[in-house]
Amino acid sequence: MTPPPYPAVILAGGQSRRMGDLDKSTCTLGGVPLVRVVLDRLLPQCGAVAINTANPAHDALGLPVLPDVVDGGLGPLAGVLTAMVWAATRGQDWVLTVATDTPFFPQTLVADLSALANTAAPVLAASQGADGDARLHPVFGLWPVALMEDLRADVDTGARRIGRWASERGARRVTYAFDTVDPFFNINTPEDLARAEGLYASGIPAPRLIT
Repeated sequence: MTPPPYPAVILAGGQSRRMGDLDKSTCTLGGVPLVRVVLDRLLPQCGAVAINTANPAHDALGLPVLPDVVDGGLGPLAGVLTAMVWAATRGQDWVLTVATDTPFFPQTLVADLSALANTAAPVLAASQGADGDARLHPVFGLWPVALMEDLRADVDTGARRIGRWASERGARRVTYAFDTVDPFFNINTPEDLARAEGLYASGIPAPRLIT
């Protein structure tokens, strides 16, 4: 079944301290800005796309640019709230979020997450390597807009941990198995960027959906 054309928001509001305070989304892979790489992977999977950032450099993408709806640089949970608010203005019941520093996420992500979007709980992505340990990637999530006011209240009173907040609301997870490269490999340092450059040139094996 084809999933509905969910709106999606690229979360690009991080401070990128381990990159020397350089906005990671403006770094390039194969000469292409990282945010553009993520956008091109996302567009075939979803409906309208916006970017959560305060960086005016991203105006050139031609996307809606959404600064956080709460002040203070409060992290990705504030980005999810911003995404929910934007989706609500569009009359949407769900909104997808992805990270700007994670360019190899599965090309079936939206379809896989939407298969579990049949309750009023978030659906999050996870990955599992050969060691059998699963790692949650809560920035990659499908979020029910009905939780918007609960999230706003919790952010206002100090909630910051996105995975914990989602778990407390009964979050479900979709897990992908991989053998060599985690599809949710994210770029935090110059060394990570150099590795990603090589992976971008060669491609990575598609992960296997296990849950």
